[in-house]
Amino acid sequence: MNQELLVRLFRSIEGDPTEDIILVAEKIIEDETKKGHTNLANKLSQILKKNIHSYSSFRGELKSLLPQGVSIPKDKRYNIPLATHVERELLRHYMILPEEIESKIQRIEKEFVAKERLGHYGLYPKQKILLYGAPGCGKSMAAERIAWTIGLPFLKVRFEAIISSYLGESASNLKRLFESIKAFPCVLLLDEFDFIAKSRSSTAQDVGEMHRLVNLLLNLLEDYQAPGILVATTNFEGIIDHALFRRFDEIIEMPKPGKEQILQIFKQTLSSISISKKINWNRFIESLVGASSATVVKIANDAAKLAILSGEKIINEGHLQMALQENLILIKK
Repeated sequence: MNQELLVRLFRSIEGDPTEDIILVAEKIIEDETKKGHTNLANKLSQILKKNIHSYSSFRGELKSLLPQGVSIPKDKRYNIPLATHVERELLRHYMILPEEIESKIQRIEKEFVAKERLGHYGLYPKQKILLYGAPGCGKSMAAERIAWTIGLPFLKVRFEAIISSYLGESASNLKRLFESIKAFPCVLLLDEFDFIAKSRSSTAQDVGEMHRLVNLLLNLLEDYQAPGILVATTNFEGIIDHALFRRFDEIIEMPKPGKEQILQIFKQTLSSISISKKINWNRFIESLVGASSATVVKIANDAAKLAILSGEKIINEGHLQMALQENLILIKK
């Protein structure tokens, strides 16, 4: 195996020091050292140590969050955790949304906080949420915001660990993940949900494996009674199996921002830098209609960087127009 492939392989290795995959990696380093490839051996050793440290930190943080007896399962073949924990301080939670969408998100949060009061009347909070819409409109951010607001740990499913080329392993991984959170209050994000939820009529060529995965997903969502919230997101709601939709308690379309939201996003993003009072906001915002929230944020940040690099202490319309021109391809998509 050439050096480049070895380096790429080692970057994907993680686990505890006693696990077989780590012991094999250490044996490879030892062999390379014996061959006189000391530079390569040192580089591989540094990568491995960093990955072991990162993995141990992840396990330590997760262990402090999980109640006794609860653990996030790993893919049995490669020992990759099936979900990743995102620390609370890293959660994005400030959003500018149309009033109708903001009200729906708040309703989810309020119902969860009041679940005990609802329970006295035989009522239950909305726990299975599907968010759909164009890329960059805040679907994943909304899931993070819900976790931040109600104070639950945030876990993001790692589909690269869930999906296996080996028959039956994908379904087994998904089932074990859902089993692991039965007693663990958290917000579980299934980002780009369509990856495992495509209509069964479109998976006929997948030798039955993806078909079985959708069937399992139907049952897991139907039986979902975990103490947290499950959020699934997709850019392509049209390809999701129709039977899955009725399994969700709430389905929300995350729209692209309107003129009012675009202006608010701009001013919020640029709140740390001065803005010229001579900017014709109406004309500028008109040219951004149809852009995603993420694109608006990017243009605002690009304009700020242009102002700073030019040595000016204030953003003017020229900076905004230049940033706009640089990102036209994103607006047209």
